[in-house]
Amino acid sequence: MERFCLLCWKNQWTCLFGACIIDCWSEKRGDPHGNQWALVLAGFLAWDNVSSLICCVPQRSFVMSRKSFRFASKVPNKNLHIDHDDFREFEPFEGETDFIPRSVPAGTEPLTVVGIDMLKDFNEAKHYTSEYMTNLLVVRRGQQFIINLTCNRPVMPQDDFQMEFLIGADPAANKDSLVVVTFGNRRGASWTGKILGKKNNVVSLGITAHPKAIVGLYRIYVAVSVGNGMQRTEKDPNTNIYMLFNPWCPDDDVFYPDDAGRMEYVLNSTGLIYQGTAEQVGERGWVYGQFEEGVLDACIYIMDACRMPISNRGDIITMVRSASALINSQDDNGVLIGNWSNDFSMGTPPTTWTGSAKILLQYHSTGAPVSFAQCWVYAGVLNTFLRCLGIPSRLITNFNSAHDNTGNLKTELIFKADGTPDRRNTRDSIWNYHCWNEAYMKRVDLPPKYSGWQVVDATPQETSDGYFRCGPAPVIAIKNGELCHPFDCSFVFAEVNSDLIHMKIDRYGNMTPFKVDKTYVGKLIYTKSMTGWGPEDITGTYKYPEGSSEDQKTMDLAEQYGCSRDHSDYPTSKLSINISAQAGFAGEPLKIALAFHNQGDLMKSVKAHMEISVTYYTGVVSSDPFKIEDFSLYVEPYQSSIKVFDIPPQEYMSHLGPNSSLEISVIGQTDNEEVSEVKSVSLKLPPLNVTLSGRPQVNSDMFVIVSFTNTLNFPLTGAKLAMEGAGLLETQVYNYRTIPPMGKISRKVGFRPQKPGLRTLLLVLDCENLPDVTTMLEVKMMP
Repeated sequence: MERFCLLCWKNQWTCLFGACIIDCWSEKRGDPHGNQWALVLAGFLAWDNVSSLICCVPQRSFVMSRKSFRFASKVPNKNLHIDHDDFREFEPFEGETDFIPRSVPAGTEPLTVVGIDMLKDFNEAKHYTSEYMTNLLVVRRGQQFIINLTCNRPVMPQDDFQMEFLIGADPAANKDSLVVVTFGNRRGASWTGKILGKKNNVVSLGITAHPKAIVGLYRIYVAVSVGNGMQRTEKDPNTNIYMLFNPWCPDDDVFYPDDAGRMEYVLNSTGLIYQGTAEQVGERGWVYGQFEEGVLDACIYIMDACRMPISNRGDIITMVRSASALINSQDDNGVLIGNWSNDFSMGTPPTTWTGSAKILLQYHSTGAPVSFAQCWVYAGVLNTFLRCLGIPSRLITNFNSAHDNTGNLKTELIFKADGTPDRRNTRDSIWNYHCWNEAYMKRVDLPPKYSGWQVVDATPQETSDGYFRCGPAPVIAIKNGELCHPFDCSFVFAEVNSDLIHMKIDRYGNMTPFKVDKTYVGKLIYTKSMTGWGPEDITGTYKYPEGSSEDQKTMDLAEQYGCSRDHSDYPTSKLSINISAQAGFAGEPLKIALAFHNQGDLMKSVKAHMEISVTYYTGVVSSDPFKIEDFSLYVEPYQSSIKVFDIPPQEYMSHLGPNSSLEISVIGQTDNEEVSEVKSVSLKLPPLNVTLSGRPQVNSDMFVIVSFTNTLNFPLTGAKLAMEGAGLLETQVYNYRTIPPMGKISRKVGFRPQKPGLRTLLLVLDCENLPDVTTMLEVKMMP
């Protein structure tokens, strides 16, 4: 019998993948009608045109049989919420027919386990996992942890018992998802075990997971040989353990070589994200919150929801490559929905987020992608995911990042014949900044020199092997132009090395290059310093100094691997333009100086055109400049002529929005040459005033008082005040419809710190008509 969609009347084969999603979602969420978001995804994945998305809108009336479609073979891909029993409590040996333990000789008492002590505090101190807010033990692979068994009697040398560690549904020994650890002469699996000591009825067991063990949540059983079979302990969720990657273990592929790096790139739960422009670098804090309650489960759930096979979860290359796809929802029901418009009415504006925990917990609780994200949000959440699982990682900002250049090394800005920018025909873009991540790992698939930091990017830009993902790409391969190695090196190389080419288009559509800038793209690459709250300039890890022999060798090699460059002969111009802007606080006058330099021996008469527009950080410029100026000037030989403009705040403030800046575009023409220059300007913002009161001690009452005065001459609309601190305060958001000119808001929030040590509180004020204002406050909490 043929089965049809009740909404769009497409047959079952048309909606094949959608059927699978709904079926899986129904089973996972316990909902026989599926899930609204699953139906939307069904429309996306349908084997037909986009009308399937329009037809298959969320409707609770849509019902599909849970048996409508099944894969021929099932690969285990579920770690959390395994609700079936793994074994019978007694399992006879092969060939035995009795299904109950055989009676033991008189006078012999069979060994039984009456209690399991996971020694949580002791083990977690050794494994650097004490910060995780969970009642279960968290350990790292490749390093011994200790469990105490309490038995009904002292353990004797003749007693034969084993511990069994299971992960995922349908665990199997040949897939390393069922691991048997023995403690005598009998051979076990890849994990090792030893008896460390005995005292009365308690035996201490040392267990070391293999350095490549699967990462995730394991179930534990103790099995005792009773003659004709194995008698197991009952399933006890309180003895489950989380197994993580181990950057402290030299045999783990994520081993990081020094303590300072491990403290920063694994254990630090708060970071900095650099934004703005290369000349005016700004920053905002981000609470990674990898140890917050529920976040570890949420990270495992991401892998479950996206059907990542259990067997792949111990391989660092596969894990990181998958993670770059899982964080975006573009093609696999991942965590975040991107939105680069100005309409965030159906979700949270990207600028309002203060950290990753709320995003991850919402995704885990609803099963639906979270709205909305932009590049730094993707990077912040991916950094949390990686650090939470024990993978050293850091967040990177590339200033003047080339995009949409089809993998070549040519980014073209097009100007009309009259010298005005041609926005319609300009297809390439240069973002003021773009954020991605680096993960530290051993590349066992490549020669040793390519191990170390790898670029991983979760922002959906281009597909890689069919999914929106990027990396891991070795940073050293990008620096040397060795783009033949996996993964996505050519794409990252273009982001940091493209040439910026200025083109003139005539009335017939013919384009002529008149200027090339080889230093504009990838001008500055920052990450947070290991030693404090300042930036670390890592530009030198991605590229050699511009114009050096090493740089030329790199570019030549990149071309051999298919990254084409422009080799046109450009006329040498004796005229140049320099743009400088005194960027004060938003709401203050903006002074712009245009300096025209004549390096020739003849006086030049210059006709100039200037446009000032609001530009988004992605390089998208407003179609309507708020300032247009045409002027002429003379420049004497070997002299400069300067034109100064004072821009009053009322000309630009009403055009600003979240994450926006000003772009100044200037073109100058003489009888026989033309020059152009573009510059982005970020404005400073009014400050947030923050004070703390109360005793800085765990479980003591404390208060944070936040105030803000709108010193601008227009009202701020749609204001949101958000605050968060790992181990201090869960995310709080307060809405203010309007803050009038000279109006003041103030908020006092109480909290009780949960963790000792140096903690950071992050605060953000986000408005519809003003870039977000952020501040951070550091405080040391006593135990």
